Amino acid sequence: METYGIEKLGIIGPKAVYRNLTPAQLTEAALRRGEGTLSNTGALVVTTGKYTGRSPNDKFIVDTEGVHNEIAWGKVNRPISREKFNAIKEKVAAYLQGREIFIFDGMAGADPKYTKKFRIVNELASQNLFIHDLLIRPTAEELANYGEPDYTMLVAPGFKCDPAVDGVNSEAAIMIDYEAHMIVICGSQYSGEIKKSVFSTMNYVMTKENVLPMHCSANMDPVTGETAVFFGLSGTGKTTLSADPARQLIGDDEHGWSPDGVFNFEGGCYAKCINLSAENEPDIYNAIKFGSLVENVVMDPETREFDFNDGSLTENTRVGYPIDYINNAAVPSRGGIPKVVIFLTADAFGVLPPISRLSREAAMYHFVTGFTSKLAGTERGVTEPQPTFSTLFGEPFMPMDPAVYAEMLGEKLDKYGTKVYLVNTGWAGGSAASGAKRMKLSYTRAMVTAALNGSFDNIEFKHHDVFNVDYPTECPNVPAEKLDARGMWEDKAAYDEQANKLAQMFADNFAKKYPNMPKEIAEAGPKPL
Repeated sequence: METYGIEKLGIIGPKAVYRNLTPAQLTEAALRRGEGTLSNTGALVVTTGKYTGRSPNDKFIVDTEGVHNEIAWGKVNRPISREKFNAIKEKVAAYLQGREIFIFDGMAGADPKYTKKFRIVNELASQNLFIHDLLIRPTAEELANYGEPDYTMLVAPGFKCDPAVDGVNSEAAIMIDYEAHMIVICGSQYSGEIKKSVFSTMNYVMTKENVLPMHCSANMDPVTGETAVFFGLSGTGKTTLSADPARQLIGDDEHGWSPDGVFNFEGGCYAKCINLSAENEPDIYNAIKFGSLVENVVMDPETREFDFNDGSLTENTRVGYPIDYINNAAVPSRGGIPKVVIFLTADAFGVLPPISRLSREAAMYHFVTGFTSKLAGTERGVTEPQPTFSTLFGEPFMPMDPAVYAEMLGEKLDKYGTKVYLVNTGWAGGSAASGAKRMKLSYTRAMVTAALNGSFDNIEFKHHDVFNVDYPTECPNVPAEKLDARGMWEDKAAYDEQANKLAQMFADNFAKKYPNMPKEIAEAGPKPL
Protein backbone atom coordinates (compact mmCIF):
# COMPACT_ATOMS: atom_id res chain seq x y z
CA MET A 1 0.00 0.00 0.00
CA GLU A 2 1.30 3.44 -0.95
CA THR A 3 1.55 5.61 2.17
CA TYR A 4 2.96 8.77 0.57
CA GLY A 5 5.43 9.17 3.41
CA ILE A 6 2.95 9.67 6.27
CA GLU A 7 5.00 7.35 8.48
CA LYS A 8 7.38 10.33 8.83
CA LEU A 9 4.55 11.99 10.75
CA GLY A 10 4.29 9.02 13.09
CA ILE A 11 1.20 7.54 11.42
CA ILE A 12 2.02 3.83 11.25
CA GLY A 13 -0.20 1.09 9.87
CA PRO A 14 -3.05 3.11 8.36
CA LYS A 15 -6.06 1.22 7.08
CA ALA A 16 -5.77 3.04 3.76
CA VAL A 17 -4.16 6.22 2.43
CA TYR A 18 -5.77 8.29 -0.32
CA ARG A 19 -4.04 11.22 -1.97
CA ASN A 20 -5.73 13.99 -3.96
CA LEU A 21 -8.94 12.14 -4.67
CA THR A 22 -11.46 13.85 -6.93
CA PRO A 23 -14.50 15.60 -5.45
CA ALA A 24 -16.64 12.70 -6.67
CA GLN A 25 -14.42 10.15 -4.91
CA LEU A 26 -14.29 12.20 -1.72
CA THR A 27 -18.06 12.67 -1.73
CA GLU A 28 -18.55 8.92 -2.17
CA ALA A 29 -16.10 8.21 0.66
CA ALA A 30 -17.85 10.67 2.99
CA LEU A 31 -21.23 9.11 2.25
CA ARG A 32 -19.86 5.59 2.72
CA ARG A 33 -18.39 6.59 6.07
CA GLY A 34 -21.61 8.28 7.24
CA GLU A 35 -20.08 11.73 7.46
CA GLY A 36 -22.94 13.51 5.71
CA THR A 37 -25.79 13.41 3.21
CA LEU A 38 -26.49 14.83 -0.23
CA SER A 39 -28.76 17.81 -0.83
CA ASN A 40 -31.17 18.07 -3.74
CA THR A 41 -28.50 20.14 -5.51
CA GLY A 42 -25.87 17.41 -5.10
CA ALA A 43 -23.84 19.21 -2.43
CA LEU A 44 -22.41 17.22 0.49
CA VAL A 45 -24.03 18.38 3.74
CA VAL A 46 -22.46 17.84 7.19
CA THR A 47 -23.00 19.01 10.74
CA THR A 48 -19.96 19.86 12.82
CA GLY A 49 -21.20 19.25 16.35
CA LYS A 50 -20.70 21.79 19.09
CA TYR A 51 -17.93 23.61 17.22
CA THR A 52 -19.86 25.57 14.58
CA GLY A 53 -17.39 28.46 14.44
CA ARG A 54 -13.80 29.25 15.19
CA SER A 55 -12.70 28.71 18.77
CA PRO A 56 -10.22 31.54 19.49
CA ASN A 57 -9.45 30.36 23.02
CA ASP A 58 -8.10 27.09 21.62
CA LYS A 59 -5.61 28.60 19.18
CA PHE A 60 -1.89 28.49 19.99
CA ILE A 61 1.48 29.39 18.45
CA VAL A 62 4.54 27.41 19.43
CA ASP A 63 6.89 29.77 21.29
CA THR A 64 10.39 29.10 20.00
CA GLU A 65 13.55 31.17 20.00
CA GLY A 66 13.34 31.79 16.27
CA VAL A 67 9.89 33.42 16.37
CA HIS A 68 9.55 34.67 19.93
CA ASN A 69 10.45 38.30 19.22
CA GLU A 70 8.28 38.47 16.08
CA ILE A 71 4.93 37.33 17.49
CA ALA A 72 2.45 39.74 19.07
CA TRP A 73 1.84 37.58 22.13
CA GLY A 74 -1.33 38.11 24.12
CA LYS A 75 -4.98 37.11 24.17
CA VAL A 76 -5.03 36.41 20.42
CA ASN A 77 -1.63 34.77 19.94
CA ARG A 78 -1.27 32.41 22.88
CA PRO A 79 2.06 30.65 23.38
CA ILE A 80 2.46 26.90 23.80
CA SER A 81 5.74 25.12 24.36
CA ARG A 82 7.37 22.94 21.72
CA GLU A 83 7.21 20.05 24.21
CA LYS A 84 3.44 20.31 24.66
CA PHE A 85 2.91 20.78 20.92
CA ASN A 86 4.97 17.69 20.09
CA ALA A 87 3.22 15.63 22.75
CA ILE A 88 -0.20 16.43 21.29
CA LYS A 89 1.07 15.90 17.74
CA GLU A 90 2.33 12.43 18.69
CA LYS A 91 -1.02 11.57 20.29
CA VAL A 92 -2.87 12.72 17.16
CA ALA A 93 -0.55 10.63 14.97
CA ALA A 94 -1.16 7.60 17.18
CA TYR A 95 -4.91 8.24 17.02
CA LEU A 96 -4.76 8.20 13.20
CA GLN A 97 -3.01 4.84 13.09
CA GLY A 98 -5.19 2.07 11.71
CA ARG A 99 -7.61 4.56 10.13
CA GLU A 100 -8.35 5.71 6.60
CA ILE A 101 -6.20 8.75 5.83
CA PHE A 102 -7.07 11.40 3.26
CA ILE A 103 -4.22 13.59 1.97
CA PHE A 104 -4.52 16.73 -0.10
CA ASP A 105 -1.33 18.17 -1.54
CA GLY A 106 -2.12 21.68 -2.72
CA MET A 107 -0.84 25.23 -2.77
CA ALA A 108 -1.50 28.64 -1.31
CA GLY A 109 -0.63 31.73 -3.33
CA ALA A 110 -1.77 32.15 -6.95
CA ASP A 111 1.37 34.07 -7.94
CA PRO A 112 4.07 31.47 -8.69
CA LYS A 113 6.70 33.80 -7.21
CA TYR A 114 5.13 33.37 -3.77
CA THR A 115 3.39 29.98 -3.86
CA LYS A 116 3.71 27.75 -0.78
CA LYS A 117 2.95 24.03 -0.80
CA PHE A 118 0.63 22.71 1.92
CA ARG A 119 0.03 19.03 2.71
CA ILE A 120 -3.25 18.52 4.58
CA VAL A 121 -3.70 15.14 6.29
CA ASN A 122 -7.35 14.50 7.19
CA GLU A 123 -9.24 12.00 9.28
CA LEU A 124 -12.48 12.90 7.47
CA ALA A 125 -13.14 12.63 3.74
CA SER A 126 -15.58 15.55 4.00
CA GLN A 127 -12.88 17.86 5.38
CA ASN A 128 -10.49 16.70 2.70
CA LEU A 129 -13.13 17.71 0.15
CA PHE A 130 -13.35 21.09 1.87
CA ILE A 131 -9.64 21.82 1.64
CA HIS A 132 -9.56 20.43 -1.93
CA ASP A 133 -12.12 23.14 -2.72
CA LEU A 134 -10.41 25.90 -0.74
CA LEU A 135 -6.73 25.55 -1.65
CA ILE A 136 -5.18 25.85 -5.09
CA ARG A 137 -5.43 22.48 -6.81
CA PRO A 138 -2.27 21.24 -8.55
CA THR A 139 -2.30 20.08 -12.14
CA ALA A 140 -1.38 16.46 -12.83
CA GLU A 141 2.15 17.60 -13.71
CA GLU A 142 2.46 19.73 -10.58
CA LEU A 143 1.26 16.84 -8.43
CA ALA A 144 3.72 14.44 -10.04
CA ASN A 145 6.56 16.87 -9.26
CA TYR A 146 5.19 18.05 -5.92
CA GLY A 147 8.15 16.97 -3.81
CA GLU A 148 8.17 17.91 -0.14
CA PRO A 149 5.54 20.34 1.16
CA ASP A 150 6.51 23.66 2.70
CA TYR A 151 3.97 23.11 5.49
CA THR A 152 2.13 20.06 6.82
CA MET A 153 -1.17 20.02 8.70
CA LEU A 154 -2.64 17.15 10.74
CA VAL A 155 -6.43 17.43 11.17
CA ALA A 156 -8.17 14.97 13.50
CA PRO A 157 -11.48 16.27 14.91
CA GLY A 158 -12.13 12.90 16.53
CA PHE A 159 -9.13 13.27 18.84
CA LYS A 160 -10.07 15.08 22.05
CA CYS A 161 -7.43 16.75 24.19
CA ASP A 162 -7.36 16.43 27.96
CA PRO A 163 -6.74 20.00 29.16
CA ALA A 164 -5.30 18.86 32.48
CA VAL A 165 -2.77 16.62 30.77
CA ASP A 166 -2.14 18.42 27.50
CA GLY A 167 -1.88 21.98 28.80
CA VAL A 168 -4.61 23.42 26.55
CA ASN A 169 -7.97 25.02 27.33
CA SER A 170 -10.46 22.41 26.11
CA GLU A 171 -10.78 19.23 24.08
CA ALA A 172 -9.91 21.24 20.95
CA ALA A 173 -6.54 22.65 19.93
CA ILE A 174 -5.43 24.63 16.88
CA MET A 175 -1.65 24.92 16.97
CA ILE A 176 0.95 26.33 14.58
CA ASP A 177 4.69 25.70 14.82
CA TYR A 178 6.16 28.25 12.40
CA GLU A 179 9.73 27.01 12.78
CA ALA A 180 8.86 23.34 12.30
CA HIS A 181 6.41 24.19 9.47
CA MET A 182 3.79 22.03 11.18
CA ILE A 183 0.13 22.64 12.10
CA VAL A 184 -2.10 20.42 14.25
CA ILE A 185 -5.88 20.75 14.56
CA CYS A 186 -7.85 18.40 16.79
CA GLY A 187 -11.15 18.26 18.65
CA SER A 188 -13.08 20.57 16.30
CA GLN A 189 -14.79 19.59 13.05
CA TYR A 190 -15.39 23.19 11.97
CA SER A 191 -13.54 23.36 8.65
CA GLY A 192 -12.84 27.06 8.98
CA GLU A 193 -10.05 26.17 11.40
CA ILE A 194 -8.17 24.50 8.53
CA LYS A 195 -8.61 27.43 6.19
CA LYS A 196 -7.64 30.03 8.78
CA SER A 197 -4.58 28.07 9.87
CA VAL A 198 -3.30 28.25 6.29
CA PHE A 199 -4.07 31.99 6.32
CA SER A 200 -2.29 32.52 9.65
CA THR A 201 0.74 30.75 8.22
CA MET A 202 0.80 32.87 5.06
CA ASN A 203 0.34 36.02 7.17
CA TYR A 204 3.64 35.27 8.87
CA VAL A 205 5.77 34.11 5.97
CA MET A 206 4.60 36.60 3.32
CA THR A 207 5.83 39.63 5.27
CA LYS A 208 9.35 38.31 4.82
CA GLU A 209 8.91 38.43 1.03
CA ASN A 210 7.67 42.05 0.76
CA VAL A 211 4.05 40.93 0.40
CA LEU A 212 1.28 42.49 2.49
CA PRO A 213 -1.07 39.67 3.56
CA MET A 214 -4.68 40.87 3.73
CA HIS A 215 -7.96 39.56 5.13
CA CYS A 216 -9.88 40.86 2.13
CA SER A 217 -11.74 39.96 -1.01
CA ALA A 218 -10.65 41.28 -4.40
CA ASN A 219 -12.12 41.75 -7.85
CA MET A 220 -11.27 43.53 -11.07
CA ASP A 221 -12.79 45.10 -14.15
CA PRO A 222 -12.74 42.46 -16.93
CA VAL A 223 -11.90 45.07 -19.57
CA THR A 224 -9.45 47.46 -17.92
CA GLY A 225 -8.06 45.12 -15.27
CA GLU A 226 -8.64 47.84 -12.62
CA THR A 227 -8.41 46.06 -9.26
CA ALA A 228 -10.14 46.67 -5.93
CA VAL A 229 -9.80 45.02 -2.53
CA PHE A 230 -12.41 44.75 0.22
CA PHE A 231 -11.33 44.46 3.85
CA GLY A 232 -13.75 43.23 6.47
CA LEU A 233 -14.42 40.61 9.08
CA SER A 234 -16.76 37.69 8.60
CA GLY A 235 -20.31 38.84 7.96
CA THR A 236 -19.48 42.36 6.77
CA GLY A 237 -20.03 41.55 3.10
CA LYS A 238 -16.60 40.72 1.66
CA THR A 239 -17.84 37.66 -0.18
CA THR A 240 -21.18 39.17 -1.22
CA LEU A 241 -19.87 42.51 -2.47
CA SER A 242 -16.86 41.09 -4.29
CA ALA A 243 -19.08 38.59 -6.15
CA ASP A 244 -20.17 41.37 -8.51
CA PRO A 245 -21.55 40.09 -11.84
CA ALA A 246 -20.01 43.09 -13.60
CA ARG A 247 -16.51 42.30 -12.35
CA GLN A 248 -14.19 39.30 -12.21
CA LEU A 249 -13.67 37.75 -8.78
CA ILE A 250 -10.02 37.32 -7.81
CA GLY A 251 -10.93 35.84 -4.43
CA ASP A 252 -13.27 36.26 -1.48
CA ASP A 253 -11.12 36.25 1.66
CA GLU A 254 -7.32 36.01 1.66
CA HIS A 255 -4.85 37.84 -0.56
CA GLY A 256 -1.35 39.17 -0.87
CA TRP A 257 -0.36 42.60 -2.23
CA SER A 258 3.06 42.29 -3.85
CA PRO A 259 5.02 44.79 -5.96
CA ASP A 260 3.33 43.16 -8.99
CA GLY A 261 -0.27 43.40 -7.74
CA VAL A 262 -2.84 41.38 -5.82
CA PHE A 263 -3.02 37.58 -5.78
CA ASN A 264 -5.36 35.15 -4.07
CA PHE A 265 -3.95 32.84 -1.41
CA GLU A 266 -6.75 30.37 -2.09
CA GLY A 267 -8.44 28.41 -4.85
CA GLY A 268 -11.94 28.52 -3.41
CA CYS A 269 -14.51 30.38 -1.32
CA TYR A 270 -16.07 29.83 2.09
CA ALA A 271 -19.34 31.75 2.14
CA LYS A 272 -21.94 32.31 4.81
CA CYS A 273 -25.32 30.78 3.97
CA ILE A 274 -27.64 32.30 6.56
CA ASN A 275 -30.60 33.98 4.80
CA LEU A 276 -29.01 33.17 1.43
CA SER A 277 -31.22 33.86 -1.57
CA ALA A 278 -30.91 33.42 -5.32
CA GLU A 279 -32.04 37.01 -5.78
CA ASN A 280 -29.47 38.73 -3.56
CA GLU A 281 -26.49 36.41 -3.97
CA PRO A 282 -26.95 34.33 -7.12
CA ASP A 283 -23.28 33.38 -7.49
CA ILE A 284 -23.06 31.86 -4.02
CA TYR A 285 -26.52 30.31 -4.28
CA ASN A 286 -25.65 28.58 -7.56
CA ALA A 287 -22.28 27.37 -6.24
CA ILE A 288 -24.02 25.04 -3.79
CA LYS A 289 -23.91 21.97 -5.99
CA PHE A 290 -22.07 18.69 -6.41
CA GLY A 291 -18.47 19.09 -5.26
CA SER A 292 -19.18 21.74 -2.63
CA LEU A 293 -19.31 21.14 1.13
CA VAL A 294 -22.15 22.61 3.18
CA GLU A 295 -21.82 22.95 6.97
CA ASN A 296 -24.69 23.16 9.45
CA VAL A 297 -27.43 24.29 7.05
CA VAL A 298 -30.80 22.80 8.00
CA MET A 299 -32.23 20.59 5.27
CA ASP A 300 -35.62 18.92 4.84
CA PRO A 301 -34.92 15.19 5.39
CA GLU A 302 -37.42 14.16 2.70
CA THR A 303 -36.95 16.67 -0.11
CA ARG A 304 -33.31 17.49 0.78
CA GLU A 305 -34.10 21.15 0.19
CA PHE A 306 -32.19 23.76 2.20
CA ASP A 307 -33.80 26.20 4.61
CA PHE A 308 -31.20 28.94 4.52
CA ASN A 309 -33.24 31.05 6.96
CA ASP A 310 -33.01 28.43 9.70
CA GLY A 311 -30.20 29.28 12.10
CA SER A 312 -31.15 26.70 14.72
CA LEU A 313 -27.81 24.87 14.39
CA THR A 314 -25.84 28.09 14.10
CA GLU A 315 -26.05 31.50 12.45
CA ASN A 316 -22.64 30.67 11.00
CA THR A 317 -23.88 28.30 8.31
CA ARG A 318 -21.28 27.86 5.57
CA VAL A 319 -20.50 26.48 2.12
CA GLY A 320 -17.06 25.80 0.67
CA TYR A 321 -16.62 25.58 -3.10
CA PRO A 322 -13.88 25.98 -5.72
CA ILE A 323 -13.58 29.48 -7.13
CA ASP A 324 -14.37 28.29 -10.64
CA TYR A 325 -17.93 27.59 -9.44
CA ILE A 326 -18.27 31.40 -9.76
CA ASN A 327 -19.02 32.21 -13.40
CA ASN A 328 -16.90 35.36 -13.55
CA ALA A 329 -13.92 34.16 -11.53
CA ALA A 330 -10.56 35.47 -12.68
CA VAL A 331 -8.24 32.68 -13.82
CA PRO A 332 -5.52 32.78 -12.67
CA SER A 333 -6.56 34.54 -9.46
CA ARG A 334 -4.37 37.60 -9.88
CA GLY A 335 -4.97 41.30 -10.45
CA GLY A 336 -3.06 44.55 -10.68
CA ILE A 337 -2.13 47.15 -8.10
CA PRO A 338 -5.39 48.14 -6.34
CA LYS A 339 -6.80 51.51 -7.37
CA VAL A 340 -9.41 51.40 -4.63
CA VAL A 341 -9.45 49.89 -1.14
CA ILE A 342 -12.79 49.40 0.61
CA PHE A 343 -12.99 48.91 4.39
CA LEU A 344 -16.25 47.15 5.28
CA THR A 345 -17.86 47.43 8.68
CA ALA A 346 -21.22 46.25 10.03
CA ASP A 347 -22.08 48.96 12.56
CA ALA A 348 -24.63 47.66 15.09
CA PHE A 349 -25.04 51.17 16.49
CA GLY A 350 -26.38 52.34 13.12
CA VAL A 351 -24.47 55.65 13.26
CA LEU A 352 -21.53 55.44 10.86
CA PRO A 353 -22.14 56.96 7.41
CA PRO A 354 -23.05 54.38 4.76
CA ILE A 355 -19.92 55.37 2.83
CA SER A 356 -17.03 57.70 3.71
CA ARG A 357 -13.90 58.81 1.90
CA LEU A 358 -10.74 58.43 3.97
CA SER A 359 -7.54 60.42 3.89
CA ARG A 360 -4.27 58.51 4.01
CA GLU A 361 -4.04 59.07 7.77
CA ALA A 362 -7.68 58.12 8.33
CA ALA A 363 -7.14 55.01 6.24
CA MET A 364 -4.26 54.00 8.50
CA TYR A 365 -6.40 54.71 11.57
CA HIS A 366 -9.31 52.56 10.42
CA PHE A 367 -7.06 49.79 9.12
CA VAL A 368 -5.39 49.46 12.49
CA THR A 369 -8.67 49.87 14.39
CA GLY A 370 -10.72 47.40 12.36
CA PHE A 371 -14.15 48.24 13.78
CA THR A 372 -17.16 46.07 13.01
CA SER A 373 -19.85 44.07 14.80
CA LYS A 374 -19.08 40.51 15.73
CA LEU A 375 -22.03 38.72 14.18
CA ALA A 376 -23.92 35.87 15.78
CA GLY A 377 -22.39 32.44 15.23
CA THR A 378 -19.06 33.53 13.79
CA GLU A 379 -17.46 32.58 17.10
CA ARG A 380 -18.72 30.25 19.79
CA GLY A 381 -20.81 31.97 22.44
CA VAL A 382 -21.77 35.00 20.31
CA THR A 383 -25.56 35.02 19.93
CA GLU A 384 -26.23 38.66 19.07
CA PRO A 385 -24.27 41.44 17.32
CA GLN A 386 -21.52 42.95 19.47
CA PRO A 387 -19.33 45.93 18.62
CA THR A 388 -15.72 44.87 18.36
CA PHE A 389 -12.36 46.17 17.25
CA SER A 390 -10.20 43.70 15.33
CA THR A 391 -6.80 45.03 14.34
CA LEU A 392 -6.23 44.98 10.56
CA PHE A 393 -9.75 43.57 10.02
CA GLY A 394 -8.28 40.17 10.84
CA GLU A 395 -6.57 40.26 14.24
CA PRO A 396 -7.12 36.54 15.03
CA PHE A 397 -5.05 35.60 11.97
CA MET A 398 -2.24 38.17 12.15
CA PRO A 399 0.58 36.75 14.28
CA MET A 400 2.98 39.69 14.10
CA ASP A 401 2.89 43.17 15.58
CA PRO A 402 0.12 45.24 13.92
CA ALA A 403 2.67 47.92 13.05
CA VAL A 404 4.36 45.50 10.63
CA TYR A 405 1.22 45.21 8.52
CA ALA A 406 0.09 48.82 8.99
CA GLU A 407 3.41 50.22 7.82
CA MET A 408 3.32 48.00 4.75
CA LEU A 409 -0.16 49.29 3.85
CA GLY A 410 0.89 52.91 4.41
CA GLU A 411 3.87 52.47 2.10
CA LYS A 412 1.65 51.05 -0.64
CA LEU A 413 -0.95 53.84 -0.34
CA ASP A 414 1.85 56.39 -0.64
CA LYS A 415 3.50 54.65 -3.56
CA TYR A 416 0.43 53.97 -5.68
CA GLY A 417 -2.05 56.71 -4.69
CA THR A 418 -4.74 54.15 -3.94
CA LYS A 419 -8.10 55.61 -2.80
CA VAL A 420 -9.68 54.32 0.41
CA TYR A 421 -13.37 54.27 1.41
CA LEU A 422 -15.10 53.10 4.59
CA VAL A 423 -18.43 51.38 3.83
CA ASN A 424 -20.99 50.61 6.54
CA THR A 425 -22.95 47.49 5.57
CA GLY A 426 -24.64 47.45 8.98
CA TRP A 427 -27.71 49.08 10.42
CA ALA A 428 -29.29 52.37 9.29
CA GLY A 429 -31.90 54.63 10.84
CA GLY A 430 -31.43 53.09 14.28
CA SER A 431 -29.37 50.57 16.19
CA ALA A 432 -29.60 46.80 15.85
CA ALA A 433 -31.06 46.69 19.37
CA SER A 434 -33.87 49.07 18.37
CA GLY A 435 -35.06 46.77 15.60
CA ALA A 436 -33.66 48.82 12.71
CA LYS A 437 -32.70 47.01 9.53
CA ARG A 438 -29.37 46.74 7.76
CA MET A 439 -28.64 48.95 4.79
CA LYS A 440 -30.29 47.61 1.65
CA LEU A 441 -27.77 45.50 -0.28
CA SER A 442 -28.62 47.13 -3.62
CA TYR A 443 -27.77 50.56 -2.17
CA THR A 444 -24.47 49.32 -0.77
CA ARG A 445 -23.62 47.77 -4.14
CA ALA A 446 -24.38 51.09 -5.86
CA MET A 447 -22.12 52.97 -3.42
CA VAL A 448 -19.28 50.53 -3.98
CA THR A 449 -19.75 50.77 -7.75
CA ALA A 450 -19.52 54.55 -7.54
CA ALA A 451 -16.31 54.29 -5.52
CA LEU A 452 -14.81 51.91 -8.06
CA ASN A 453 -15.77 53.77 -11.25
CA GLY A 454 -14.84 57.25 -10.04
CA SER A 455 -18.39 58.63 -9.76
CA PHE A 456 -17.49 60.31 -6.46
CA ASP A 457 -14.59 62.25 -7.96
CA ASN A 458 -16.74 65.28 -8.87
CA ILE A 459 -19.41 65.05 -6.16
CA GLU A 460 -19.72 67.32 -3.13
CA PHE A 461 -18.78 65.75 0.21
CA LYS A 462 -19.81 66.79 3.74
CA HIS A 463 -17.68 66.41 6.83
CA HIS A 464 -18.98 64.33 9.73
CA ASP A 465 -17.62 66.11 12.80
CA VAL A 466 -17.97 63.17 15.20
CA PHE A 467 -16.48 60.48 12.99
CA ASN A 468 -14.05 62.88 11.29
CA VAL A 469 -14.72 61.55 7.79
CA ASP A 470 -16.20 62.94 4.58
CA TYR A 471 -19.35 61.45 3.08
CA PRO A 472 -20.91 62.09 -0.36
CA THR A 473 -24.14 64.08 -0.78
CA GLU A 474 -25.23 62.05 -3.80
CA CYS A 475 -24.60 58.69 -5.43
CA PRO A 476 -26.03 57.12 -8.60
CA ASN A 477 -28.93 54.74 -7.84
CA VAL A 478 -29.05 55.66 -4.14
CA PRO A 479 -31.59 58.11 -2.64
CA ALA A 480 -29.70 61.09 -1.22
CA GLU A 481 -31.28 60.64 2.21
CA LYS A 482 -29.72 57.15 2.44
CA LEU A 483 -26.23 58.72 2.50
CA ASP A 484 -26.86 60.77 5.64
CA ALA A 485 -26.54 58.55 8.72
CA ARG A 486 -27.98 61.14 11.11
CA GLY A 487 -30.78 62.11 8.74
CA MET A 488 -32.10 58.56 8.68
CA TRP A 489 -32.78 58.64 12.44
CA GLU A 490 -36.14 60.02 13.52
CA ASP A 491 -34.73 60.92 16.94
CA LYS A 492 -31.71 63.11 16.19
CA ALA A 493 -30.79 63.44 19.88
CA ALA A 494 -30.68 59.64 20.16
CA TYR A 495 -28.43 59.51 17.08
CA ASP A 496 -26.06 62.07 18.58
CA GLU A 497 -25.88 60.12 21.82
CA GLN A 498 -25.13 56.85 20.03
CA ALA A 499 -22.62 58.46 17.66
CA ASN A 500 -20.67 60.02 20.51
CA LYS A 501 -20.80 56.75 22.43
CA LEU A 502 -19.25 54.87 19.50
CA ALA A 503 -16.71 57.64 18.83
CA GLN A 504 -15.59 57.41 22.45
CA MET A 505 -15.19 53.65 22.04
CA PHE A 506 -12.94 54.30 19.03
CA ALA A 507 -10.86 56.79 21.00
CA ASP A 508 -10.54 54.58 24.07
CA ASN A 509 -9.60 51.53 22.01
CA PHE A 510 -6.97 53.41 20.01
CA ALA A 511 -5.42 55.00 23.10
CA LYS A 512 -5.21 51.64 24.84
CA LYS A 513 -3.96 49.47 21.98
CA TYR A 514 -1.82 51.87 19.95
CA PRO A 515 -0.25 54.43 22.32
CA ASN A 516 2.86 54.75 20.15
CA MET A 517 1.09 55.37 16.83
CA PRO A 518 2.15 58.62 15.11
CA LYS A 519 0.15 61.67 16.20
CA GLU A 520 -1.21 62.44 12.71
CA ILE A 521 -2.79 58.98 12.53
CA ALA A 522 -4.30 59.18 16.02
CA GLU A 523 -5.81 62.59 15.20
CA ALA A 524 -7.44 61.25 12.02
CA GLY A 525 -9.90 59.14 14.03
CA PRO A 526 -13.37 59.92 15.45
CA LYS A 527 -13.67 62.87 17.82
CA PRO A 528 -16.46 62.54 20.40
CA LEU A 529 -18.06 65.93 21.08
